[in-house]
Amino acid sequence: MRVLEGIMPERVMYYFEEITRIPRCSHKEKEISDYLVRTGKDLGLQVIQDEALNVIVKKEGFEGYENSPVLVLQGHMDMVCEKTEDSSHDFSKDPIKIEIEDDYIIAKETTLGADNGIALAMILAILESKDIAHPPIEALFTSDEESGMSGALALDPKNIDGRILINLDSEEEGTALVSCAGGERNIVSIGLEWEDLAGDREFFELSLSGLQGGHSGMEINNGRGNSNKLMGRILDYLSKKLDLSLSYIEGGSKSNAIPRFTRVTIAIGKEDIDELNASLSSIERDLQNELVHTDGDIKINLNPVDNTDKRVFTKETMEKIISALVLIPNGVQSMSGAIEGLVESSTNLGVVKTEQDRVTLESSIRSSVGTLKAHISNQIQLLCQCIGASSESLSAYPAWQYKDESYIRDMLKETYREIYNEEINISAIHAGLECGLFDEKFDDMDMISFGPNMYGVHAPGEKLSISSTGRIYEFLLKLLEKIR
Repeated sequence: MRVLEGIMPERVMYYFEEITRIPRCSHKEKEISDYLVRTGKDLGLQVIQDEALNVIVKKEGFEGYENSPVLVLQGHMDMVCEKTEDSSHDFSKDPIKIEIEDDYIIAKETTLGADNGIALAMILAILESKDIAHPPIEALFTSDEESGMSGALALDPKNIDGRILINLDSEEEGTALVSCAGGERNIVSIGLEWEDLAGDREFFELSLSGLQGGHSGMEINNGRGNSNKLMGRILDYLSKKLDLSLSYIEGGSKSNAIPRFTRVTIAIGKEDIDELNASLSSIERDLQNELVHTDGDIKINLNPVDNTDKRVFTKETMEKIISALVLIPNGVQSMSGAIEGLVESSTNLGVVKTEQDRVTLESSIRSSVGTLKAHISNQIQLLCQCIGASSESLSAYPAWQYKDESYIRDMLKETYREIYNEEINISAIHAGLECGLFDEKFDDMDMISFGPNMYGVHAPGEKLSISSTGRIYEFLLKLLEKIR
């Protein structure tokens, strides 16, 4: 039994439910890529699959549209795979468990993958259609958008003929995007030095949970707690009051998702356990008060654990880790002076983990101004110099610059005005879109981005509006009809 059976638009919902059943975490897109290839071939269309697992499906124009300009319809096939702490979901094999709740399709224990699965579903419905008027189409399904845009980066321009592109990776109906931030991943490495634990001490797992998390671009200005930064603050406070040792830290899972859960393993003398509990209760009250409007359910948990190794980080190593957690830039760094309410620059400390010989801290840096992005990266580098750590920048992608003249933007505005008798909001976004790479790779590509209403993307409980999806799909069809 299909959960979405009978929900309109029928074929869009059919393909979306199919997509939710296919594993497609970033870097693990082989199954979804092969599914797109099979579907395109089953429809009798020309299909290209490259080494990066990008898929291009080409369809001729509808009758009367054979000589119209070629249009690229684009979405990405991977999703951010996040789940609640108590979920047993296995993203490598389990279908996403979807439910209908009022006007929404929702996944309560995991991310839904509407970002960007709904784009794939809309495009597939158009590719299979026999009666939708449209120009020649090149459907471009890219891989690994969420963790570095390596699919778009590896795309061979020779495989794409179209110079008009509609990106369906936006999340707010009534708004079309014409510009986006550039970004990069930054990884700080702190070398580990160990020592044997002295004295009669107890080991505990200290964890921080109950945060909302969310998209580190779209929701970075909502004041939500970052579990990695907050854990640094907790450790800093405790280390100044108690004789504390640290032997493990882990927090977050994606650099582009605001982390919701962080845990550490600490050791402390038995005589200090009561003081530890009292301190944590006090810190928890303070954080709940500070975050009452965004993350009021924040919880600090302390549980005893066995540690047969009896080794801990040296005091110097622990101090380096705490200093990095506390001092590394995080959150909104600057606001746009040109577009009211738009974040100009930000950074998100998304992942902290203990490896065999080091602790790494991974941040996602975003800015619509290249020099400001470089400045944030330099701040991190200077911090590393101060504490004796190292940093490297990876997966840099460019901003998508606004163009004064745009055929597709004019067509979009005209279509929206005809349907709704009002103006569509033309805006920019503080998040990375593949349009930035396409703008660099195809210097004459004319682009626009829009999509249906989604909420809580990159976090469990992500939901997609059914009615908005229907309206956006009908709007897209009207827009295709105009491109002749």
